[in-house]
Amino acid sequence: MDRKDIVAKKQQYIYPAVANYFTEPLPLERGEMQHVWDVEGKKYLDFFGGIVTVGVGHANPRITSATKAQIDKLGHTSTLYPHQTMVELAEKIAQITPGRLEKSFFTSSGSEANETAIDSARMHTGNMEIIALRHSYSGRSSLTRSLTGIAAWRKASYQIGIVHAMNPYCYRCPLGKTYPSCEVACAKDIENVIQSSTSGAIAGMIAEPIQGVGGFITPPKEYFKIAFSIVKRYGGDFIADEVQTGWGRTGKGWFGIEHWEVEPDIMTAAKSLGNGFPIGLTVATPEVANAYQGPTIATFGGNPVACATASAVIDLIEEDDLIRNCDVVGGYLRAGLEELQRKYPVIGDVRGMGLMQALELVADPQTKEPAPKLANEMLEAARERGLLIGKGGMYNNVLRMSPPMNIGKSDVDEALRMLDESFAAVTQRSMATA
Repeated sequence: MDRKDIVAKKQQYIYPAVANYFTEPLPLERGEMQHVWDVEGKKYLDFFGGIVTVGVGHANPRITSATKAQIDKLGHTSTLYPHQTMVELAEKIAQITPGRLEKSFFTSSGSEANETAIDSARMHTGNMEIIALRHSYSGRSSLTRSLTGIAAWRKASYQIGIVHAMNPYCYRCPLGKTYPSCEVACAKDIENVIQSSTSGAIAGMIAEPIQGVGGFITPPKEYFKIAFSIVKRYGGDFIADEVQTGWGRTGKGWFGIEHWEVEPDIMTAAKSLGNGFPIGLTVATPEVANAYQGPTIATFGGNPVACATASAVIDLIEEDDLIRNCDVVGGYLRAGLEELQRKYPVIGDVRGMGLMQALELVADPQTKEPAPKLANEMLEAARERGLLIGKGGMYNNVLRMSPPMNIGKSDVDEALRMLDESFAAVTQRSMATA
């Protein structure tokens, strides 16, 4: 089928709520490492990676060979039957996760992983109420929609027993303060939220080390230490949502929470763990895991093919030292983005860590008025030039970049060139129509 046929059938047979990027949707046909091709044969440098999911490259043969070998051996069992690929993956995860995280529960998605984490905290503590953060995103199930702190993603059903605290959004501080003179007041407010909006005894707090859909909002270095201390004081478990930040993406460590020197009681992951193959993970300390009341089952949790794929991903990250690559190449990307900021005042903020970087676009750098229309125009302009990037933020004005973790500086140079050309074209067009 050509592009028009695919788009027409999508409109006819797929839920309209399943949105696409771009005025003219982009049907992709194949991928090879950091590049993808559309059905018309045009090549793109993929700097979004299927929403922080293609961590080690499209159709990477070192991953697909493990996937294919397992498919030919054993394609499926439910969790009713243990198997080698699942226990070997769980052992690897126990060896690289921070602190005392040791016991894994496998599912098919980040949403399920976060559901399992909340259930685990509630059973372990005997409490029900959960603290989440504004601007957060936790998934598309009823519970995880309720955890999410962005109105657009909270449609349909939701659950009670969840309250939202201020997020550490320094560029748009909810208290109107400036870091570091603020003394990280947003973190200290968690105690006020517990005292005023809960029963006073909480099951836990769930937070992304860097908020993904929220626009790669990156906290001050002290934030999570303060938050963790408060959560423990009120009887809760701390849950690190590493669905987007995990597996070396942020550089220097396997997981984003390691930057903030906090050891979570529970951690969730998905996305890059499977390099595009569906897998979700909840990993907890023995005390938390052992408190989970059962029996329980996951039909696709611990799927042999998913586990073999994930093990190959972890091995590749270790063998190729991709955590260091995220740090080095990510720093190079960050420097280039900051240079673009000096050139284009519409870039109000540059933030992120490693190969997880974002640009927040504003109509006026003084008032910080969000510029969602400009963000849409940038996505279109970048696509025209052969670059795929993402979008996010409460106001849909943040450009998100999360390329495969094994890109090089030459890929960054190409992306920066196309971004520069796109900003030049879009800002010039805006001035002409002003």
